[in-house]
Amino acid sequence: MKIPFLDLKAPCTELRDELDAAYRRVMDSGSYILGQELAAFEREFAAYCGVKHCIGVGNCFDALRLILKGYGIGDGDEVLVPSNTYIATWLAVSYTGAIPIPVEPDDKTYNIDPSLVERSITHKTKAIIPVHLYGQPADMDPLIEIANKYGLKIVEDAAHAHGAIYGGRKVGALGDAAGFSFYPAKNLGAFGDGGAVTTNDDGLADKVRILRNYGSRVKYYNEVQGANSRLDELQAAFLRIKLSKLDEWNERRSEIAFMYIDRLRDVGIILPVVVRGLKSSWHLFVIRHADRDRLRRYLERIDIGTLIHYPVPPHLSDAYISLCRGRYDLPIAESLAKSVLSIPIGPHISTAEVDKIIDGIKKFVVGAGTKASGSSGIRSSGRN
Repeated sequence: MKIPFLDLKAPCTELRDELDAAYRRVMDSGSYILGQELAAFEREFAAYCGVKHCIGVGNCFDALRLILKGYGIGDGDEVLVPSNTYIATWLAVSYTGAIPIPVEPDDKTYNIDPSLVERSITHKTKAIIPVHLYGQPADMDPLIEIANKYGLKIVEDAAHAHGAIYGGRKVGALGDAAGFSFYPAKNLGAFGDGGAVTTNDDGLADKVRILRNYGSRVKYYNEVQGANSRLDELQAAFLRIKLSKLDEWNERRSEIAFMYIDRLRDVGIILPVVVRGLKSSWHLFVIRHADRDRLRRYLERIDIGTLIHYPVPPHLSDAYISLCRGRYDLPIAESLAKSVLSIPIGPHISTAEVDKIIDGIKKFVVGAGTKASGSSGIRSSGRN
């Protein structure tokens, strides 16, 4: 039994008739950009997230970039970002001309640590971008309190967190605006690139709609220097179908996550924290082990696919090392990069496959004779 990290064919098989019908509907319409399918998806996703506005764009990078640009954030400004995130969060800041300022994560949740945020704020700071990493909502209440104190914008990076809930509200409705990704591997994935902005800010929504379409509200009449970043009709039609399955698929991810948690507890790996009052989308199930690379090779040998999210922290990447060298001490992000391993949690994994994954990890740990301990430099996590 070969288990891929994520089976992208399974959703197509399950929804083939509906997807085929959506394809025919778009092809027969003769409208492929900024048409009725996108308008319908924007209404439906806004309602799902509990916000007034959804604006479909080309990808999450563009979503974040256009939000920042819509708020007038640019040259010389500073934006606080997690040190532990995919580099796209940082790049979105850089592409506005602003400077990403890294803040270390909480070493249990791996999300930005609110207790460290305030010390990084200067007179140049204009926004905070909390990332809901792996699908776990960031601790938003203290971040919002800090943002209100200093007059900062909160821009959620919700690329991993479709359907996640914090304090009874869905991710995407917690800050001033949010950027979503519909990359095929996401919980709500398109069949190509795609993204969206969600917000309750009428003014920002209007600006982003203009910015995504060459700075134009009316064709050929350009009000500002905009971009070409539009979620196309075919992807919008497909996403409408998959949105109807999102909660069901997320619930299956949750079931798998708790199988892992219940059966891998105390076997020598560090498991994700489950925070009371939050509901993760479980986009990824990320474990930690001091001998991560050897564990990964072992799982590959027994046909279990894994990935590392992420092997290089942004501040150590070639893209940012000249900016960051000597300026920041970010040991938590660096420790995570050396120890995290994502194991399969797609909604179409069978219970038999989950059993094989659990058994494989247990056999490795027992065979290696290792336990997570203080000597490994990794601190164990549990339920919070």
